[in-house]
Amino acid sequence: MIGLSTYAYLWRWSRHSPEPLSLHDMLHDAASLGAHVFQICDYPPLEGMSDNELARTRKLAADLGVVLEVGTRGTHPEHLNRYLHIAEALDSTFVRSMIKPGDGPDLEEIPQVLAGVLPAYAERGVALGLETYEQVPTSTLVGIVDAVAHPALGIVLDPGNCVAALEHPAEVVDRTSPYVKNLHVKDFAFSRRDGWVGFTFAGAPLGEGLLDYDDMVRRVQPAERGINQVIEHWLPWTDDFPQTARLEDEWTRHNIEYLRSKNP
Repeated sequence: MIGLSTYAYLWRWSRHSPEPLSLHDMLHDAASLGAHVFQICDYPPLEGMSDNELARTRKLAADLGVVLEVGTRGTHPEHLNRYLHIAEALDSTFVRSMIKPGDGPDLEEIPQVLAGVLPAYAERGVALGLETYEQVPTSTLVGIVDAVAHPALGIVLDPGNCVAALEHPAEVVDRTSPYVKNLHVKDFAFSRRDGWVGFTFAGAPLGEGLLDYDDMVRRVQPAERGINQVIEHWLPWTDDFPQTARLEDEWTRHNIEYLRSKNP
């Protein structure tokens, strides 16, 4: 299924907005654009929501015909267990997280930690995906998933995240494709800085950057494997909020139509 993330609304729910979108506002908009999935990812208010608030969000999503997923950062057992509870409350079968070096547990301890929490995830029918990004080499991430070897554990593939560690996106796709449980779909590109001194690496509308979407889908086979494709943006801040919000909306609409054209 094709979906959107809170990252597709990042500037519009942020403190930069004079009237930030609520989670329910984003759900209504995502449904109006035809998204079948909405991933509430790195959205701080989620963790503090009461069970009643979570139940209302779950009901709204169900009424709109949108499947919910949740996303956080960290691998502390108590944190992952908290997000398992949130996932259950939202009727979500997927939790995305990220390994945070320096914020514990140590890398060598993570397989044991994950092995301790995954039985509860599996019992409740929830999968856990660890996202690719520059602070953890892809080979290390794959090694952790291999070491745990639990069917409820996999990888969230976002090849653009690893460019800062000088990992080529195609190599990241190749290494992780057998382990992928969720796709973050965003395009990216380099542009010269003023005076041609260095580069900026930032987002781009899908199909206009360096992401080889067709190759990624060919390798991962999301439709065949039941893997959701969730749209995110790396939209840089512009001169003001109205301009940034307008571009964010344009990118969101363009990107969901792009994925529809690729996934008829």
